[in-house]
Amino acid sequence: MDLDLRKLRYFAAVAEHRHFGRAAEQLYIAQPVLSRQIRALEREVGCALLIRTTRSVQLTPAGEQLHEEARAVFATVDTAVRRVHEVDRGVERLVVGFAPGLQVSKAVRAFTATHPEVEIELLRLHWWEQDAPLRDGRAHVGYLRRPFDDTGLRAVPIGSEPKVACLPATHPLARRRAVTLADLDGEPVLEAHARRATSVEEKFELIAAGRGISIVPRSVARSYSRPDLVYRPVTDAAPVETCLVVAKDRRQRRVLEFVTVAAQELGVEAVRPAAVD
Repeated sequence: MDLDLRKLRYFAAVAEHRHFGRAAEQLYIAQPVLSRQIRALEREVGCALLIRTTRSVQLTPAGEQLHEEARAVFATVDTAVRRVHEVDRGVERLVVGFAPGLQVSKAVRAFTATHPEVEIELLRLHWWEQDAPLRDGRAHVGYLRRPFDDTGLRAVPIGSEPKVACLPATHPLARRRAVTLADLDGEPVLEAHARRATSVEEKFELIAAGRGISIVPRSVARSYSRPDLVYRPVTDAAPVETCLVVAKDRRQRRVLEFVTVAAQELGVEAVRPAAVD
């Protein structure tokens, strides 16, 4: 089945607004035309995407999934078009994604010193989908923490860091200097697979509001200090491995050169390009 990108954009507008009239205004098309296009899309995919009532529009489970998938599709298409234009203008660009709390500035400075002709763009990655931009083309290289889905990816281990418990300042365990996993047993833990907060800031806001706790890498805690939260070392938690990551099918010379430079700057042995191929 060939999915019509125009219909998919129409669907995404309806999904965002949950209203046909407002979506039609945004798209500069008549509402009946939009309704026909959405019904045509539902016939093409073979399932209902929307639940329509006289007052609202809701997404079916299939519609929720398509809405999520559409974001990645649009990102890939937009990135591809941008790269085509950059090649036409003779621009070399390298997009480096990084997980919250991880710092790539030292590697970027070192790479730029020897490759001043390459424009470096930084992309802050969501904590719940840090590997996705490496697959859909939004990022060339990622500085990530495990766990992540490494299907189709090549990871170069860089180091590790300890974990800390993020707690509301009023939590009984906040009075301790350190905690164990047994101390946290039974606590509601906010994890990526359980609830997708749109940012680390939202996640910590939920913790401060008493909605749960979280176990995070120490670098995240250092980057997001606030008075209504405390961070306590989890003495028996396994450390978090950090990695430089590229897609297995990405073999561009600049990407491999950046991985080598970044690995050297982060204090590990030089990584030959063949190790990433």
